Amino acid sequence: MIDTFKHQQFAHCESGVVSTLLTAYGLPISEPMAFGITNSLSFVYLPIVKLNGLPLIAYRQLPKNIINKISKVLDIQIKTEKFSDPILANKRLTTLVEKEKKLVGLQTSVFYLPYMPEDMRFHFNAHNLLVYGKEGSEYHISDPVFEEVVSCNEAKLSIARFAKGAFAPKGFLYYPENIPQNIEFGNAIRKAIHKTAKSMNTPFPFAGLKGMNRLANKIRSLKNRTSADDTKYIKLFLTHIVRMQEEIGTGGGGFRFLYAAFLQEAKAHDLNPQILDEASALFTQSGDTLRAFALLCVKASRSDKPIDFDMIADKLLEAKVHEAKAYVLLKKL
Repeated sequence: MIDTFKHQQFAHCESGVVSTLLTAYGLPISEPMAFGITNSLSFVYLPIVKLNGLPLIAYRQLPKNIINKISKVLDIQIKTEKFSDPILANKRLTTLVEKEKKLVGLQTSVFYLPYMPEDMRFHFNAHNLLVYGKEGSEYHISDPVFEEVVSCNEAKLSIARFAKGAFAPKGFLYYPENIPQNIEFGNAIRKAIHKTAKSMNTPFPFAGLKGMNRLANKIRSLKNRTSADDTKYIKLFLTHIVRMQEEIGTGGGGFRFLYAAFLQEAKAHDLNPQILDEASALFTQSGDTLRAFALLCVKASRSDKPIDFDMIADKLLEAKVHEAKAYVLLKKL
């Protein structure tokens, strides 16, 4: 297993790790397919849930969604383990990669990984990576964020595996145990597409298309905050939007590009190619628009000039319009 392992860089850590794991264990599956078939595309704006004192903004389903759902939608047995003792967790990981020669997925904190550049470190506990070997006290790691493989000392990796806070990893590791032969993708793809379209049209006001409206309204309301403390908060809020969109995973734009690629790949499984082409193009437009939205947030947070909050909010709503059209199309499949 480990002898034939080949590292790849991916757009998003969890979908990339799952793609690599399943491919290495005998089921070739692309990153877009792993992302799309688990209906992982989403949008949530939750002011009551805080990350570093600012509201949760998510462009995908919760961490572990891909790991948990890929086993259900494709009937794959994935072994998952958690630990309360870091020593036992390290012993187990060492046994798997050294003695059993398994490729193993881990959940870790970004902040405590020593090979992460300083400007990429922040407190996010749902980063996924692969361990493919060990020499002495050094684990050999395939981190989908990087172009090349890296290594990490056992003690330091243990700190990242047992970080505290939201989405605490608790030493979580995983690997496939059984992959059925002749998996039929078509029906699973169709169901996943319908679930995504339904979830993005949820009546819950803080999720899906309505959640995008909520965040746009929040951005507009910032124009009413004029004190010095408000100015500091506004810049923090806009920077937070960019971090949640472009740095955690692949963010809003990147996830939309992944989903567009998934829809293109779905054409090989007897689904209406015209609908998929049109919807894929709309998600690409949404991705481009979300990237432009993030750029407006960055420029506003760094400028001393008056901020055009309406322009920023309108750009987010432009992405929402593209996606709304796409979900109408996808419901027809």
